[in-house]
Amino acid sequence: MTDVSQTARGQRLPRSERRAMLLDAALGVFVEKGYHQAAMDDIAARAGVSKPVLYQHFPGKLELYLALVDRHAGELETLVRDALALEDNKARIRTMVDAYFDFVGQEGAAFRLIFESDLANAPEVRARLDQIDLTCARSMADLIAAETTMDAEEALLVGVQLVGLAQTSARYWLTHEATLSKETAVRVTGALIRRGIAAFPARDGRDGREATPPARERESAGTAAG
Repeated sequence: MTDVSQTARGQRLPRSERRAMLLDAALGVFVEKGYHQAAMDDIAARAGVSKPVLYQHFPGKLELYLALVDRHAGELETLVRDALALEDNKARIRTMVDAYFDFVGQEGAAFRLIFESDLANAPEVRARLDQIDLTCARSMADLIAAETTMDAEEALLVGVQLVGLAQTSARYWLTHEATLSKETAVRVTGALIRRGIAAFPARDGRDGREATPPARERESAGTAAG
């Protein structure tokens, strides 16, 4: 079998590039077949390498799967952290929601490894999946604690709930995008999250509810609704 990790000049790709190529091939196989039905032979064939080459990088199927989970988990965590680093509260939440929708909508359906894994009950995988949710929830909890009078544990609980809402909403949209635009789904989900946070007293002593919009904004909203 020809090793496609070789260049046209017969030079082998750097190890990091070949590893990335193997991960890309593995993603396609795992998404199509699920962990249990996928075989290392399938992944090697998809990558265009011999199975010994695949084993040089990953000692087994589980290690390969976990490497994929870590790769895409890190991507999602970065998207969420970057979103919540924005200054404006409304922009933070909308961008965080948008990050989940972007992640779910990516070509290759990597989100299935994170949100729909058929290996979720395996301890090694479960630990990583729980850590992803907790990392994103903690980022959200920092925002909640800064904006409201909730203590750290309460804020983390709400953070867990809100990232769960963003995730499930994004997955729902993906199966209904023919009739539900991403823009609408992100807007509605973000508004629900903002209203949820606003149900708690604000840290500066004000009522946590969002202020009533100015008359001009209300008129514009009414016109759009009509």
